[in-house]
Amino acid sequence: MPDRGMPGQTVVNHRNMEHKILIHRYSSPCGELVLGAYGDRLCLCNWVIEKHPGRIERRLRSLLQAGIEEGEPEILNEAAAQLDQYFRLERENFDIPLLFAGTDFQKKVWKQLTEIPYGQVVSYGKLAAALGMPEAVRAVANANGANAISIFVPCHRVTGSDGSLTGYGGGLEAKRFLLSLERYGR
Repeated sequence: MPDRGMPGQTVVNHRNMEHKILIHRYSSPCGELVLGAYGDRLCLCNWVIEKHPGRIERRLRSLLQAGIEEGEPEILNEAAAQLDQYFRLERENFDIPLLFAGTDFQKKVWKQLTEIPYGQVVSYGKLAAALGMPEAVRAVANANGANAISIFVPCHRVTGSDGSLTGYGGGLEAKRFLLSLERYGR
């Protein structure tokens, strides 16, 4: 049962849980990723070279009150296998159990990101409107930027209101690659 921390933030009660995030590197065609599992759920798919180095991992460690160490639990092997299928154009949707670590608002945004169809994009404004909060564009953009589970939670499918590619944790080249892969198979 979650305990309540600061307003809008859920803190996990760790009495019966492991206190570690097991990580493993994954080499994708558009950059190196770090996959992370907490228990039997994927909590991390982040770029090794990222816009704000270490920010996502520090936030996860704090929210989950967990250390990080190398490991290869089955969930990470399955996540890597599904990424392999995605990059070979054999998979459009993922079915890995996910653990969202963030505020209730962030979790709502991340859940909505999973609803964006493969090969399509949506603007931050349309994403905010889909959440029933059309005035919350900036907050939605910030939550999008805090997504710890790239690709599985497809924040790369969000663009500026004019369709332009905007910030992405793995860099705009990785975002361009992922969108091109989904749209054109390359």
